[in-house]
Amino acid sequence: MIEVHNVSVDIGGRRLLHDVSFTARPGEVTGLIGPNGAGKSTMLAVVSGDLERSSGQVSVAGLDPASSSALELARARAVMLQDVGVSFEFLVRDVVAMGRRCWEGTPLELLDEEIIDAALAATDAQHLAGRDIATLSGGERARVALSRVLAQQTPVVMLDEPTAALDIKHQELVLGLVRTLAKAANVAVIVVLHDLNAAASYCDHIVCLARGTVAADGTVAQVYTSENLSEIYGWPIQVSVVDGLISVHPERQRSTDSEQAFVSLLTREKATARS
Repeated sequence: MIEVHNVSVDIGGRRLLHDVSFTARPGEVTGLIGPNGAGKSTMLAVVSGDLERSSGQVSVAGLDPASSSALELARARAVMLQDVGVSFEFLVRDVVAMGRRCWEGTPLELLDEEIIDAALAATDAQHLAGRDIATLSGGERARVALSRVLAQQTPVVMLDEPTAALDIKHQELVLGLVRTLAKAANVAVIVVLHDLNAAASYCDHIVCLARGTVAADGTVAQVYTSENLSEIYGWPIQVSVVDGLISVHPERQRSTDSEQAFVSLLTREKATARS
């Protein structure tokens, strides 16, 4: 459903992605992981059609995002970005209804109200329907944004850090919902996650980016080894498997010389100010 072949992206004379290739299949959740600056959000923007690639090929539900119309893309893929802020005052229900605009004038339009209600209920946001979205917390806005994505009813769903602003209850609810969506509706889901344990629990397929290239690609068990993750993230990481569940344990940071020097500087400045 999502095919990426040898994609490179150059912006401002800098290469952000270099020969990236991977496939995200229907019925699976593909986790896009990697260190900060690895190119995860850039890759998602290319696949969604929001950013032009410099070279390579991309196919999303049979469409090339670079040459497809906005309407074609809206019916093929739904996207939730990291920034879920809304610049104008809208009721929550109206924001979710925006996800239905691409089906206006088709038989699916008859299902609008039912689908909007179901999408709000699925994200535990039905009680927010009459609220002005500007009054919501960051986590509430994230759930409303996901409701809009669900209401769009597309065969491909792309999510960029959907759980970043959520409490533990809603993190589990949202990721469980995403997995159910993939399995039950045969949707191809690609989700950017920094939480490696969450990715291990809810993803079927992992693509790990590092320095703009694919550092690892495979099942969770194939990608999640202590050696792989320690090298990719530049930090000692232990991977354990208990009763078939894979979990990640980063080494706890010890005080470094540079940290001690900084604290000493602050202490000296405070002492000087008091004197």
